[in-house]
Amino acid sequence: MDTDRLLEIAPHYLAMFVLVFLVLAIVRAVVGEIGFWVEMAIILVVVFLYRPVVTRLGIGPSGWE
Repeated sequence: MDTDRLLEIAPHYLAMFVLVFLVLAIVRAVVGEIGFWVEMAIILVVVFLYRPVVTRLGIGPSGWE
C-alpha cells in the first residue's frame, strides 16, 4: 500500500464517517426516531454520493479522478 495515497484518502473517509453521523442526527432531529433500515438507506446514500460530489467539486484525491 502506498503511504502517500493512504494519507491522501484517509481524510475523505473520516469526513464521510462524520457526514454520515451528521446527516443521521439531522434526520432524527427533524423526523424523530427512524428505523434501522431507513438508517441503512441513509448511510448508503451518503456513502455512494460522497465520492462523485467531492470529485465534481474538485477537492477529491487524485486517485478518485
